[in-house]
Order: sequence, then C-alpha cells, then structure tokens
Amino acid sequence: MDQIAFAPPADDPALSELRREVRAFLAETIGSHRPGQRIRSWMGNDAAFSRACGAAGYLGMTFPARYGGHGRTAMERYVVSEEMLAAGAPVGLHWIADRQSGPLLLQYGTEAQRQEILPKVAAGECYFCIGMSEPDSGSDLAAARTRAEPVEGGFVINGTKVWTTNAHLAHYMILFCKTEAASDDRHGGASQLLIDLATPGITISPIHNMAGAHEFNEVSFRDVHVPAGALIGTRGGGWAQVMGELAFERSGPERFLSTFAVLTELIHAAAADPSREAKVAIGRLTAHLVTLRRMSRSVAGLLQAGENPSLQATIVKDLGAVFEQDLPEIARLLVPRGGRGDGQGQGDYQAVLDYAVLHAPSFSLRGGTREILRGIIARGLGLR
Repeated sequence: MDQIAFAPPADDPALSELRREVRAFLAETIGSHRPGQRIRSWMGNDAAFSRACGAAGYLGMTFPARYGGHGRTAMERYVVSEEMLAAGAPVGLHWIADRQSGPLLLQYGTEAQRQEILPKVAAGECYFCIGMSEPDSGSDLAAARTRAEPVEGGFVINGTKVWTTNAHLAHYMILFCKTEAASDDRHGGASQLLIDLATPGITISPIHNMAGAHEFNEVSFRDVHVPAGALIGTRGGGWAQVMGELAFERSGPERFLSTFAVLTELIHAAAADPSREAKVAIGRLTAHLVTLRRMSRSVAGLLQAGENPSLQATIVKDLGAVFEQDLPEIARLLVPRGGRGDGQGQGDYQAVLDYAVLHAPSFSLRGGTREILRGIIARGLGLR
C-alpha cells in the first residue's frame, strides 16, 4: 500500500498571496457571470479570457522563461487552476494545452517543437486536443489501432479517434498511435506524434452530447503525411510517455469541481429552512469534496517533486467522477426544480442543476472510462 500513499504537500505562505491575486483577477474579468455561466467552467470557451490569462501570467506557469513561461511551481499552478474552476472561469480553450500538452512537449518534445509552440500556449493563443480513445476500444489505449507507418521523411497515418474534446477548436493534437510491428507486448510499439490539425487528410466530425452541445468529436486520418519532426520523444516509447501525461490529466481540481456550482447553489437553496436530510447530505458532500481536494493537492506535490503519480491520479479521477455524478442527483432529490421561492435564485439553481444533470454522464468518459481506471487501480494494488 505504500506505493499509493498520498503524502501531504508542504505548506507555502506565498500561495495564499497568489490565491488573493487570482481572485482579484477573476472578479475583474468574470465578476458579472451568473451561476448558469459558471457551471460551464472548464467546458466554457472564451478566447479573450484565455488571452487575458496568458497576459496575467497564469498560463505556462511551470514553463521556463525561454519558452514564454514563468518558472513557477506545480503547486502555484494548482492554486491558479483551483481558483479558476471554483469561480467557474471559461478555461476550456486553453485548458488541455496548459494542463498536459505543454508539459508533455516540455519533457519529451524536440527543441523546435518547444520553441514553436510553448510560447503560444503561454500566451493563451494555441489550443490542443488529445487523440487517445478509439471506436470499439474506447479508452483502452493498449488496444489502439490507429497506425502511423514510418516512411522516408516521416509517417503516414490511418485510423480514427473518438470522444475527442474540442478537436473542432484546437490547433494541434497529441496523437497516440502504433508505429512498430505487432508483438505480444500490448503496451509496446506505440508512439506520440504532434499533429497540426490543418494537415490534409484529417476529417473532424461532431458528436453532440445529450444536452445538444458540441464538445466531443470523431477525428479520422486517411493517408495523412506528417514529417519525422512530428515525433514526440522516443519512437515506440509512447506508452510510458502517455502514462506520465495522464497524471496531469486525471488528478487536477477539474476532477471534483466540475459541478461545484451545484453544491453552492444547493446550499443557497436549502439555507432558509434546511431539513435534517439536507444538513446530513450537504455535510457528507462537503467531507467528500475536502478529501478529494486533499488527495488532488498531494498529486500536485508529487508532480512538483518530479515523481510520476499516475496511480494516485487515477484514483482521484475515479473517485472524483463518482462524486461529480452523485452531486446533481442528490441535489435534485433534496431541492427539486422550482423548489426555491425567490425568482433570480430559483433561476440560478435550475440553470446549474439542468446543466449538471445533462452533462454528468460524460464525467466518467473524459480522462478514461471507469472500467479502464479501475483496471489500472487493480494492477496497482497487485490484484491483476
């Protein structure tokens, strides 16, 4: 069990000052947003807000200055992310690039890739999507069938990715694909490629969710030629690289703050005359939220220490998805739609509850399905 310890991150008084700075920035930029806008949070898109974050130094925080970054720590970045999500800031456009694609290029990318792309990420002007899940195999990356055939001067790619968030808005994709001959090693023979989504042969088709929103996409590659310089890291070493990348994706505060506005509006709705059931339920939800935050901050501390906490991150992702999917249902049972008396407050509560109920099923799709995550956890516990 020692291998999945969640060590407490060290306290740093400077983080409190940074937190105050971010709150002042958010009050100035999105202070007028209603709860119905804030619930969109990291699925909300606002190019002007992304550029404002870049100008304020809140993107590329951990990048070195020579790549447009600010040389700050993972814990400082965590504080900024947490404040952005708790406030419901529209961070969707730059979120993936800043959270994981930029750090991946910083660790494994070529110098040309870093110089070309990282300054644009830090400025909030370059967006990424992730090409991992596929039809028939879902988020089981070991079963990926998209193939980049090595040819003289580069690769030719054929295959299909699915559930690709914001591919229709992104400039680049980090593609996980097979580049080597098939073998008995399910995790072998994979590589990661940097894909300019304007490359001929790429087709991006929308997948509308049950709320009618266009967030997911299917991305097809048909004889897509990319140069040898598109390779990220080591050819055939993609599995180890992507596991490290997923530690960034699965552990952050977005894994338990997507429905935070529902909790705050539920508390407002129940405050006038709270039932015993409401007190118990809200107390339990708050305890779960505090525990998840503690675990997530621990992962940020491990990342800052240069470790690869992919197993801890997977646990945070799985427990966070359960929390985020339970919260709207608990709220709906405690305070049904229309159950609050005042006009504006009733509208705010209904707006966040409606959004959360319709989007909650996707929380256990993004970042890996529940079945895949629990398989990883079982292997970490030595159970399979």
